[in-house]
Amino acid sequence: MLKVEHLTKKYGKHTVVNDLSFTADKGEIVGLLGPNGAGKSTTMNMLTGYLAPDEGSIELDGKDLTNPKNRKKVLIGYMPEVPPLYNDMTVKEYLIFAAELKGVKHADRKDKVDKVMEETDVVDVKDRLIKNLSKGYRQRVGFACAVLGDPRVIILDEPTAGLDPRQIVAMRDLILSLKKDHLVIISSHILSEIEEVCDHVLIISKGKLVLSDNTEHLLEEHDESLEDVFLELTSDEEDKKESKPVSSRFEDQEDTDDSTSDEDEDTEETDAEETNSEDEEDRK
Repeated sequence: MLKVEHLTKKYGKHTVVNDLSFTADKGEIVGLLGPNGAGKSTTMNMLTGYLAPDEGSIELDGKDLTNPKNRKKVLIGYMPEVPPLYNDMTVKEYLIFAAELKGVKHADRKDKVDKVMEETDVVDVKDRLIKNLSKGYRQRVGFACAVLGDPRVIILDEPTAGLDPRQIVAMRDLILSLKKDHLVIISSHILSEIEEVCDHVLIISKGKLVLSDNTEHLLEEHDESLEDVFLELTSDEEDKKESKPVSSRFEDQEDTDDSTSDEDEDTEETDAEETNSEDEEDRK
């Protein structure tokens, strides 16, 4: 089980992640959502060990991952939005190199690389240079690298970014195939994809966790799409006004115009009465 408690990260006086707590376990796919600048990337960087939190703890099966002694390279697999691939390597060369960096034993590397290439369907391009691959295949190679070594937790940052509809479906199937043996955490701006694959949703706004709920329960309780719930929880008051349906904004404007028109009519009537009164006095 992954247990995050009171996770906090500051840059100077600015608190980027503020007292974040949640739990998740193997067999779950968790969606980590938030607007730009909400603290998602910082949270993922702390989960993967790239950043140390200022406060709080991250435990995996009882081991504190903020302690470098407990942070084994194969515990967590990470795929950033743009995988850091080596263009002049073939797919197989790159994955063998990645396996070495992850500390996979030499005797096991070939078998583990072959297995992950099969799982991610890149066997047909294993001998091609990465620079000659399509966007979809490059994402698959990055995905294969994240899965390599059988990590307990796999973190994916915008895994379907830039893919065409067919590639998105293929990537979705890959993600779902991991569910049985791993905990998967996905950060994405494509909320329909989160609805499709995630069992649980976490929404962060301004560094704070504003929602943690089972996806199915969330949609049933709110009787809205995930996008509607997301906008409601993360929008400022001014943003909410701007995001109102056009028809609603037009009705508001009509109400304002009607009110202004009534005021103008009252003013005109008063001015007319005053003018008539002045004319009568002049005639006298």
